[in-house]
Amino acid sequence: MKYPQKKSPLRPVKSKEIALKVTEPSELLQFLIAKLPEKSRTTVKSMLAHKVVTVDDMITTKFDFPLKRGQVVYLNKKKTDEKPRFRGMRIVYEDASVIVIEKASGLLSMASETEKTRTAYSMLSEYVKRFDPKNLIFIVHRLDRDTSGLMMFAKSKKIQEALQKDWNESVVERSYVVVVEGMVESAEGTVTSWLKENKALVMYSSQTPDDGQKAVTNYKVIKSSKQFSLLEVKLETGRKNQIRVHMKDIGHPVTGDKKYGAKLNPIGQMGLHARVLSFKHPVSGKILRFDTPVPGKFLKIVR
Repeated sequence: MKYPQKKSPLRPVKSKEIALKVTEPSELLQFLIAKLPEKSRTTVKSMLAHKVVTVDDMITTKFDFPLKRGQVVYLNKKKTDEKPRFRGMRIVYEDASVIVIEKASGLLSMASETEKTRTAYSMLSEYVKRFDPKNLIFIVHRLDRDTSGLMMFAKSKKIQEALQKDWNESVVERSYVVVVEGMVESAEGTVTSWLKENKALVMYSSQTPDDGQKAVTNYKVIKSSKQFSLLEVKLETGRKNQIRVHMKDIGHPVTGDKKYGAKLNPIGQMGLHARVLSFKHPVSGKILRFDTPVPGKFLKIVR
Protein backbone atom coordinates (compact mmCIF):
# COMPACT_ATOMS: atom_id res chain seq x y z
CA MET A 1 0.00 0.00 0.00
CA LYS A 2 1.43 3.36 -1.03
CA TYR A 3 1.01 6.39 1.13
CA PRO A 4 0.94 9.84 -0.47
CA GLN A 5 4.09 11.80 0.18
CA LYS A 6 3.76 14.92 2.29
CA LYS A 7 4.34 18.07 0.39
CA SER A 8 6.72 20.53 1.97
CA PRO A 9 5.14 23.93 2.60
CA LEU A 10 5.96 26.56 0.05
CA ARG A 11 8.37 29.18 1.30
CA PRO A 12 8.57 32.68 -0.14
CA VAL A 13 11.64 33.19 -2.26
CA LYS A 14 13.82 35.89 -0.76
CA SER A 15 15.23 38.28 -3.33
CA LYS A 16 18.96 38.66 -3.00
CA GLU A 17 20.27 42.10 -2.10
CA ILE A 18 22.54 43.48 -4.82
CA ALA A 19 24.84 46.50 -4.42
CA LEU A 20 26.02 48.47 -7.47
CA LYS A 21 28.75 51.10 -7.05
CA VAL A 22 28.43 54.33 -9.04
CA THR A 23 31.76 55.18 -10.67
CA GLU A 24 30.67 58.11 -12.82
CA PRO A 25 27.67 60.50 -12.93
CA SER A 26 24.58 59.07 -14.61
CA GLU A 27 20.80 59.00 -14.52
CA LEU A 28 19.40 56.07 -12.52
CA LEU A 29 17.50 54.30 -15.34
CA GLN A 30 20.47 54.37 -17.71
CA PHE A 31 22.78 53.20 -14.93
CA LEU A 32 20.58 50.19 -14.15
CA ILE A 33 20.16 49.22 -17.79
CA ALA A 34 23.95 49.27 -18.21
CA LYS A 35 24.57 47.30 -15.01
CA LEU A 36 21.80 44.75 -15.62
CA PRO A 37 22.17 43.74 -19.29
CA GLU A 38 20.20 40.53 -18.68
CA LYS A 39 17.07 42.56 -17.85
CA SER A 40 14.90 44.40 -20.36
CA ARG A 41 14.23 48.12 -20.15
CA THR A 42 10.61 47.33 -19.21
CA THR A 43 11.73 45.08 -16.36
CA VAL A 44 14.07 47.75 -14.98
CA LYS A 45 11.27 50.33 -15.11
CA SER A 46 9.02 47.89 -13.27
CA MET A 47 11.67 47.47 -10.54
CA LEU A 48 11.71 51.21 -10.03
CA ALA A 49 7.91 51.39 -9.97
CA HIS A 50 7.76 48.63 -7.34
CA LYS A 51 10.21 50.49 -5.08
CA VAL A 52 12.91 47.85 -4.95
CA VAL A 53 15.65 50.29 -5.95
CA THR A 54 17.48 52.24 -3.24
CA VAL A 55 20.13 54.91 -3.72
CA ASP A 56 22.28 54.86 -0.59
CA ASP A 57 19.53 54.82 2.07
CA MET A 58 16.68 56.30 0.05
CA ILE A 59 14.14 54.39 -2.06
CA THR A 60 13.39 56.22 -5.30
CA THR A 61 11.14 55.60 -8.32
CA LYS A 62 12.55 58.44 -10.47
CA PHE A 63 13.96 57.28 -13.80
CA ASP A 64 16.05 60.45 -14.10
CA PHE A 65 17.37 60.45 -10.52
CA PRO A 66 20.92 61.91 -10.85
CA LEU A 67 23.62 59.62 -9.53
CA LYS A 68 26.95 60.89 -8.24
CA ARG A 69 30.30 59.15 -8.15
CA GLY A 70 30.69 57.15 -4.93
CA GLN A 71 27.00 56.44 -4.35
CA VAL A 72 25.69 52.88 -4.08
CA VAL A 73 22.52 51.64 -5.79
CA TYR A 74 20.87 48.70 -4.06
CA LEU A 75 18.33 46.22 -5.39
CA ASN A 76 16.06 44.57 -2.81
CA LYS A 77 17.79 46.30 0.08
CA LYS A 78 16.58 45.14 3.46
CA LYS A 79 14.20 47.67 4.95
CA THR A 80 15.11 49.39 8.15
CA ASP A 81 12.74 50.95 10.66
CA GLU A 82 15.30 53.49 11.73
CA LYS A 83 14.15 57.06 11.26
CA PRO A 84 16.58 59.64 9.90
CA ARG A 85 18.59 61.31 12.64
CA PHE A 86 19.40 64.99 12.74
CA ARG A 87 21.47 66.96 15.18
CA GLY A 88 19.17 69.23 17.14
CA MET A 89 15.82 68.06 15.79
CA ARG A 90 13.66 65.03 15.04
CA ILE A 91 10.79 64.41 12.63
CA VAL A 92 7.55 63.85 14.54
CA TYR A 93 5.21 63.48 11.55
CA GLU A 94 5.50 63.51 7.76
CA ASP A 95 3.13 63.06 4.83
CA ALA A 96 2.96 64.28 1.25
CA SER A 97 2.04 67.82 2.33
CA VAL A 98 3.65 68.69 5.66
CA ILE A 99 6.47 67.82 8.05
CA VAL A 100 6.20 68.41 11.81
CA ILE A 101 9.45 68.48 13.76
CA GLU A 102 10.60 68.94 17.34
CA LYS A 103 13.64 71.18 17.47
CA ALA A 104 16.09 71.72 20.29
CA SER A 105 16.94 75.03 21.91
CA GLY A 106 19.87 76.63 20.07
CA LEU A 107 18.85 75.52 16.57
CA LEU A 108 17.70 78.21 14.17
CA SER A 109 14.49 77.68 12.21
CA MET A 110 16.11 79.19 9.12
CA ALA A 111 19.32 80.97 8.12
CA SER A 112 20.37 84.32 9.57
CA GLU A 113 23.32 86.63 8.93
CA THR A 114 25.46 84.66 11.40
CA GLU A 115 24.28 81.10 10.66
CA LYS A 116 23.89 79.96 7.07
CA THR A 117 23.96 76.18 7.14
CA ARG A 118 23.01 74.43 10.38
CA THR A 119 19.31 75.24 10.52
CA ALA A 120 16.12 73.19 10.69
CA TYR A 121 15.27 74.45 7.21
CA SER A 122 18.59 73.44 5.64
CA MET A 123 18.58 69.96 7.21
CA LEU A 124 15.01 69.27 6.09
CA SER A 125 15.74 70.65 2.63
CA GLU A 126 18.64 68.23 2.27
CA TYR A 127 16.47 65.42 3.63
CA VAL A 128 13.60 65.82 1.12
CA LYS A 129 16.03 66.15 -1.79
CA ARG A 130 17.29 62.64 -1.07
CA PHE A 131 13.97 61.36 -2.44
CA ASP A 132 13.92 63.74 -5.40
CA PRO A 133 16.42 66.56 -6.12
CA LYS A 134 13.50 68.75 -7.20
CA ASN A 135 11.79 68.57 -3.80
CA LEU A 136 11.56 71.77 -1.78
CA ILE A 137 10.61 72.70 1.77
CA PHE A 138 8.75 75.81 2.96
CA ILE A 139 8.56 77.39 6.42
CA VAL A 140 5.02 77.82 7.74
CA HIS A 141 5.87 79.41 11.10
CA ARG A 142 9.04 79.88 13.16
CA LEU A 143 10.34 79.31 16.64
CA ASP A 144 13.00 81.55 18.12
CA ARG A 145 16.48 80.06 18.17
CA ASP A 146 16.42 79.52 21.94
CA THR A 147 12.87 78.12 21.98
CA SER A 148 12.51 74.35 21.76
CA GLY A 149 9.51 72.32 20.62
CA LEU A 150 7.13 71.66 17.75
CA MET A 151 7.02 73.49 14.44
CA MET A 152 5.68 72.76 10.97
CA PHE A 153 6.99 72.95 7.40
CA ALA A 154 5.13 72.63 4.10
CA LYS A 155 6.28 70.55 1.14
CA SER A 156 4.98 72.95 -1.50
CA LYS A 157 4.39 76.67 -1.95
CA LYS A 158 0.67 76.00 -2.39
CA ILE A 159 0.41 74.23 0.98
CA GLN A 160 2.47 76.93 2.68
CA GLU A 161 0.22 79.68 1.33
CA ALA A 162 -2.95 77.78 2.27
CA LEU A 163 -1.79 77.36 5.87
CA GLN A 164 -0.49 80.92 6.26
CA LYS A 165 -3.54 82.52 4.64
CA ASP A 166 -5.96 80.91 7.09
CA TRP A 167 -3.49 80.45 9.96
CA ASN A 168 -5.90 81.34 12.77
CA GLU A 169 -8.53 79.00 11.31
CA SER A 170 -6.05 76.22 10.52
CA VAL A 171 -4.41 76.14 13.95
CA VAL A 172 -6.61 74.55 16.58
CA GLU A 173 -4.12 74.80 19.44
CA ARG A 174 -0.63 76.13 20.10
CA SER A 175 0.39 75.44 23.67
CA TYR A 176 3.70 76.16 25.38
CA VAL A 177 5.27 75.39 28.73
CA VAL A 178 7.23 78.31 30.11
CA VAL A 179 9.53 78.76 33.09
CA VAL A 180 9.46 82.35 34.37
CA GLU A 181 11.31 84.13 37.14
CA GLY A 182 9.50 84.61 40.44
CA MET A 183 6.27 83.23 41.89
CA VAL A 184 3.27 84.21 39.74
CA GLU A 185 0.47 85.13 42.13
CA SER A 186 -2.53 84.83 39.78
CA ALA A 187 -3.41 81.21 39.07
CA GLU A 188 -4.32 82.18 35.51
CA GLY A 189 -4.71 85.25 33.37
CA THR A 190 -4.78 86.85 29.93
CA VAL A 191 -2.38 89.46 28.56
CA THR A 192 -3.52 91.67 25.68
CA SER A 193 -1.45 94.35 23.99
CA TRP A 194 -0.39 95.72 20.60
CA LEU A 195 3.17 94.71 19.77
CA LYS A 196 5.67 96.98 18.03
CA GLU A 197 9.36 96.72 17.18
CA ASN A 198 11.97 99.40 17.90
CA LYS A 199 15.11 100.24 15.91
CA ALA A 200 17.11 97.72 17.97
CA LEU A 201 14.71 94.97 16.75
CA VAL A 202 13.28 94.54 20.26
CA MET A 203 9.54 94.01 20.53
CA TYR A 204 7.51 95.96 23.09
CA SER A 205 3.87 96.41 24.10
CA SER A 206 1.55 99.31 23.50
CA GLN A 207 -1.78 99.57 25.30
CA THR A 208 -3.19 101.85 22.61
CA PRO A 209 -5.65 99.90 20.44
CA ASP A 210 -4.42 99.31 16.88
CA ASP A 211 -1.02 100.80 17.72
CA GLY A 212 0.85 97.75 16.42
CA GLN A 213 -0.17 94.09 16.01
CA LYS A 214 -2.76 92.84 18.47
CA ALA A 215 -1.43 90.00 20.64
CA VAL A 216 -3.39 87.86 23.11
CA THR A 217 -1.70 85.38 25.48
CA ASN A 218 -3.47 83.12 28.00
CA TYR A 219 -1.52 81.56 30.85
CA LYS A 220 -2.12 79.16 33.73
CA VAL A 221 0.25 78.32 36.59
CA ILE A 222 1.17 74.63 36.71
CA LYS A 223 3.63 74.76 39.60
CA SER A 224 5.72 77.30 41.49
CA SER A 225 8.75 77.47 43.76
CA LYS A 226 10.14 80.51 45.55
CA GLN A 227 12.25 81.54 42.57
CA PHE A 228 10.43 80.18 39.51
CA SER A 229 7.00 79.35 38.12
CA LEU A 230 6.07 76.81 35.45
CA LEU A 231 3.21 78.03 33.24
CA GLU A 232 1.05 76.60 30.50
CA VAL A 233 0.65 79.29 27.85
CA LYS A 234 -1.81 79.27 24.95
CA LEU A 235 -1.71 81.76 22.11
CA GLU A 236 -4.70 83.36 20.46
CA THR A 237 -2.34 85.20 18.09
CA GLY A 238 1.15 84.35 16.89
CA ARG A 239 3.31 87.47 16.98
CA LYS A 240 7.08 87.77 17.04
CA ASN A 241 8.44 87.23 20.59
CA GLN A 242 4.84 87.43 21.90
CA ILE A 243 5.23 85.18 24.95
CA ARG A 244 8.59 86.69 25.88
CA VAL A 245 7.21 90.25 25.78
CA HIS A 246 4.00 89.38 27.64
CA MET A 247 5.83 87.55 30.43
CA LYS A 248 8.00 90.61 30.86
CA ASP A 249 4.83 92.75 30.94
CA ILE A 250 3.45 90.82 33.94
CA GLY A 251 6.76 91.17 35.75
CA HIS A 252 7.93 87.58 35.30
CA PRO A 253 10.37 87.32 32.37
CA VAL A 254 11.12 83.94 30.81
CA THR A 255 14.16 82.49 32.57
CA GLY A 256 17.29 82.69 30.45
CA ASP A 257 15.78 85.44 28.28
CA LYS A 258 18.25 88.27 28.90
CA LYS A 259 16.87 90.25 25.94
CA TYR A 260 13.54 90.68 27.75
CA GLY A 261 14.70 91.23 31.30
CA ALA A 262 15.67 87.83 32.73
CA LYS A 263 18.43 87.87 35.35
CA LEU A 264 18.81 84.12 35.80
CA ASN A 265 19.57 81.15 33.53
CA PRO A 266 19.34 78.06 35.75
CA ILE A 267 18.76 75.48 32.98
CA GLY A 268 21.29 76.69 30.43
CA GLN A 269 18.64 77.67 27.88
CA MET A 270 15.58 79.86 27.57
CA GLY A 271 12.65 78.38 29.49
CA LEU A 272 10.26 78.25 26.55
CA HIS A 273 9.03 75.03 24.89
CA ALA A 274 6.34 74.64 22.20
CA ARG A 275 4.65 71.57 23.67
CA VAL A 276 1.41 71.15 21.66
CA LEU A 277 0.62 71.83 18.01
CA SER A 278 -2.82 70.97 16.63
CA PHE A 279 -4.02 72.01 13.18
CA LYS A 280 -6.48 71.26 10.41
CA HIS A 281 -4.70 69.41 7.62
CA PRO A 282 -4.69 71.61 4.47
CA VAL A 283 -5.58 68.68 2.18
CA SER A 284 -7.52 66.07 4.16
CA GLY A 285 -9.22 68.53 6.50
CA LYS A 286 -8.55 66.19 9.45
CA ILE A 287 -7.50 67.63 12.81
CA LEU A 288 -3.97 66.49 13.68
CA ARG A 289 -2.58 66.93 17.19
CA PHE A 290 1.01 66.50 18.34
CA ASP A 291 2.43 66.94 21.81
CA THR A 292 5.76 66.48 23.56
CA PRO A 293 6.55 65.92 27.26
CA VAL A 294 7.40 68.84 29.52
CA PRO A 295 11.24 69.00 29.47
CA GLY A 296 12.67 67.40 32.61
CA LYS A 297 14.88 70.39 33.40
CA PHE A 298 11.75 72.62 33.41
CA LEU A 299 10.15 70.43 36.09
CA LYS A 300 13.31 70.10 38.14
CA ILE A 301 13.66 73.77 39.07
CA VAL A 302 10.06 74.15 40.33
CA ARG A 303 10.10 71.18 42.70
